[in-house]
Amino acid sequence: MDDFEPLLPDVITDKTPDVEHGGKPELNSRRPFHVPRNNLHGNISPNEQVTAEASAMNSRIQYYSKLTTTHKTLVPPHHVIPSEEEIYVYSPLGSALQFESSIDGFGKNPSIVTIFSIWNTMMGTSILSLPWALKEAGFTFGIILIILMSMLMLYCCYRVVKSRQTIVHIDTSSWEFPDVCKYYFGSFGQWSSLFFSVISLYGAMIVYWVLMSNFLYNTGIFIYNHVHNMSEVNHVLSTNGSYKVICPNPPGVHVINSTDMSIIVSNDTAFHEFQKWWSKTNAVPFYLILLLLPLLGFKSASFFARFNILGTISVVYLIILVTLKAAQQGFHLEFHWFESTNNFVAEFRISFPHLTGVLALAFFIHNCAITLLKNNQHQENNIRDLSIAYLLVGLTYLYVAVMTFAAFPSPELPKDCIEPNFLDNLSSNDITAFISRVFLLFQMTTVYPLLGYLIRVQLLGHLFGKVYPSFVHVFVLNIVIVCSGVLVAKFYPNIGSIIRYSGATCGLAFVFVYPSLIHMISLQRKGQLSWPSTIFHCFLMVLGVANLIAQFLI
Repeated sequence: MDDFEPLLPDVITDKTPDVEHGGKPELNSRRPFHVPRNNLHGNISPNEQVTAEASAMNSRIQYYSKLTTTHKTLVPPHHVIPSEEEIYVYSPLGSALQFESSIDGFGKNPSIVTIFSIWNTMMGTSILSLPWALKEAGFTFGIILIILMSMLMLYCCYRVVKSRQTIVHIDTSSWEFPDVCKYYFGSFGQWSSLFFSVISLYGAMIVYWVLMSNFLYNTGIFIYNHVHNMSEVNHVLSTNGSYKVICPNPPGVHVINSTDMSIIVSNDTAFHEFQKWWSKTNAVPFYLILLLLPLLGFKSASFFARFNILGTISVVYLIILVTLKAAQQGFHLEFHWFESTNNFVAEFRISFPHLTGVLALAFFIHNCAITLLKNNQHQENNIRDLSIAYLLVGLTYLYVAVMTFAAFPSPELPKDCIEPNFLDNLSSNDITAFISRVFLLFQMTTVYPLLGYLIRVQLLGHLFGKVYPSFVHVFVLNIVIVCSGVLVAKFYPNIGSIIRYSGATCGLAFVFVYPSLIHMISLQRKGQLSWPSTIFHCFLMVLGVANLIAQFLI
């Protein structure tokens, strides 16, 4: 008889803790996960051999697991279940959060910690592109879109969190959203969710490479200019006064990048050589290979996850930086509803899908929301805490986008000068921008291997059944990832467009389509599906498809 076949027939019962109605989760509700010795892959060191104590513990767990019944006395008691290891939750564009499970299978994090964890995980590189995206939609219409998208993304995330409770005859306490997709859509749901998850991570790694190239380049320029007492502000369109704001790519004007313009106006041979070997697109992206390719080969990513606090520091510093610059520049706003004039943009612009694409990734946490909320001490407060977290994230995004846009010095410079990375509007010699770039460069250097590790786990794990099939498999995958980042950083270093493409693509599945379909299918099986609900959720799916198509048309 198979060791994993239950001795008693399955009993149709819902073992999911009843937390939706305010009840407390039952003790010992989680089930242990066991990997048989003959299923382990690779060479195992003597230190990793299963000890006699662990073997006995596993035997007791398997014994209790076979006694499947509704009676609590046959559920494994506390002293039989071993403590769980720490887990990490990764955000596609930002952070790696660490949690510890409690003894009863649910976390002990208070609501304030849960809310902050969601806020911290959702905050990523999208925040750098939000002022540009707001400009693309128009100031007034952009603010409305940020509010509406935050509410829409919150509702879809709510549907994701509730999706496990639509399955009443299976213990789903350990499931994640891809498991729910597999239950409803079979192998198609499993592989499609894997595809869109990998797309989100792959897009994030490309954005990171472009940004790290940008930050490393500007850091080198700052150091060189400081040593040689030089300033490149005179070579690009900029404001006058003490607080310089630059326009490296004036709208409607074909300008050689600022690096090349510096070469034209300088007769210094040493400076020519420096610009040749420190080119923003032709040199710096390749230098990163020497640093990041070896880091991608690490078999474990836990070391890099310990630097997660840098993400929080970077976001807080960006908020301080935006506030400081707004105080220095003041507000510069004029309202023209449908036509741009006098270096000011219209309040409504047809390119608004650029903003919705960026927001689809800026508010994206749907693939790890269940895991984050599992660690909440009061499970009945999950939806409330999720809503508060989305409110705080929305307010943070609004603050950065609105303050940066409003403080941009027009009409001296046109609002269309706002760059997809708003730090590019600050001179390389700006000390506050230099500090921000250094923080972000180091933080992204530690997060980049985490994202590569996740792609390896998801892709190679599904294709070969092993996270590390061989050095050749991993090396080829890493080469593909690195080459993609280098090529994009050289030929298309526009992080705003990369983010909106990635956000609209992964948002189509995880945000708009799968949560709505699962909700409608579950209601239909219960005979509770109404026409208003059908129309509303079909409208959400149409919005997701339209958002993706619009990224390529506008």
